[in-house]
Amino acid sequence: MSKAQIESTVVDPAVWRTVWVVLVGALAVLFDTTIVAVALHTLSTDLRAPISTIQWVTTGYLLALAVVIPITGWAQRVLGAKRLWMIALAIFLVGSILSSLAWSAGSLIAFRVVQGIGGGVMMPLMSTLVMQAAGGKNLGRVMSVVSLPAVLGPILGPVIGGFILQNLHWSWMFWVNVPFCVAGLILAAVFMPADGPVTRAPLDVAGFVLMAFGLVGVLWGLSNAGSGGFGHAEALWPLLAGAALLAAFVAWAQRRGQKALLDLRLLKHWPLASSSLLLFLSGITLYGAMLLLPLYFQQLRGLTPLMAGVLLIPQGVGTFLSRSVAGRLSDTMSARWLAMAGFAVVALGTVPFAFATGQTSEMWLMAALLVRGVGLGAVTVPLMALGFRGLPRSDVPDASIITRIASQVGGSFGSAVLAVILTGAMATATTTAALTRGFQQSFAWTMGFTVTGMLISLALPGRLPDQDRPLPQAAAATDIEDPQPATEPG
Repeated sequence: MSKAQIESTVVDPAVWRTVWVVLVGALAVLFDTTIVAVALHTLSTDLRAPISTIQWVTTGYLLALAVVIPITGWAQRVLGAKRLWMIALAIFLVGSILSSLAWSAGSLIAFRVVQGIGGGVMMPLMSTLVMQAAGGKNLGRVMSVVSLPAVLGPILGPVIGGFILQNLHWSWMFWVNVPFCVAGLILAAVFMPADGPVTRAPLDVAGFVLMAFGLVGVLWGLSNAGSGGFGHAEALWPLLAGAALLAAFVAWAQRRGQKALLDLRLLKHWPLASSSLLLFLSGITLYGAMLLLPLYFQQLRGLTPLMAGVLLIPQGVGTFLSRSVAGRLSDTMSARWLAMAGFAVVALGTVPFAFATGQTSEMWLMAALLVRGVGLGAVTVPLMALGFRGLPRSDVPDASIITRIASQVGGSFGSAVLAVILTGAMATATTTAALTRGFQQSFAWTMGFTVTGMLISLALPGRLPDQDRPLPQAAAATDIEDPQPATEPG
């Protein structure tokens, strides 16, 4: 290997500084959702509210995320990435403190919305900051570190939440965020590069309303589908309204071109379009199964939330073991074969659950989760890196929003579909055998989504000619903003 080739594989220390700065702040957001998810029963009891009301502690947070994600690209251009990151992190910090002090279900839901506003900005902005700092080099290796908390959050979150609920007051679920937020603000102020020139661009108000409320309708409908099915009015009408608003946004964005809230021309860039589709399916595979797994351990095997969370740890360990190797390989070989292999391994690790009963060996199931985690790491890293390959730096913010929406909606869709299947089975289950069949059927659907992802991976582009080539120096500068218009992807 020549000296130039060796240097091309070395990640600039300045890039790693940006990675670790944003990770410290983002850890609070990435763990928060799954920690709270295991506490709904406790919150319902302590705050004297029905589960249907307490469910909005999670739903309100997710809907707030959906509202602000589309505006992140515009806000970055207007405020600068560093300023926006620190503002969003401060909002999330305030929301966390207020949530810990909530005195009723209504106040907690309102304060969770505040958290969602901060978190919704931080998630796509995190990818943007890291990708722009990397300048197009070693994207797989960098993304293997950036994606680790996003994959581990659904695995370790239930463990942390279960421990807190078993030993402390539920308010500590929100105080856990505070040290990460404070440390993240200090590190960002000291180590994050200063903002470059900003653009006083007007906000595409019509586009924002159409897209934000379209996403809210879709996510709201999906969250309601879990209890009443997709044909239920509370799920069907929000889904139809959301889909209509998103279709109107597409038409509006095509008319506005570069002035639109989100540049949909980027979907002509096949690496981004194909990786977004598969991120949608991986969201189903990860978050949909994360709905089933704790329920299986608790309802069919009678375990506590803490023990159920502990049994999920092998999946996180598998992801940890594979993500570094996947990151290195995605910088040197085709994402197509990596993603196919990853989906195949995930399917293999899901097979035992499609046949599991209440007496199946826990050691066998933990081994299957380890295998499943290895596959998830192999899928997630190359797909997240692929979406940014070949894009000019000015297009990275919009690409970050597109990939984040794909993953978010995929997770919600998978959770809704599997919840409908499982709820239908449980409604008619009068025996343990019937309940077992319901879980087996739900896991079989998870395998079906995974196999679909494996087949669609064939459509991913092969190894790109510029995969190892950094962006031109002018486009890879460390100042975050680029006032030049986005170029036509192709």
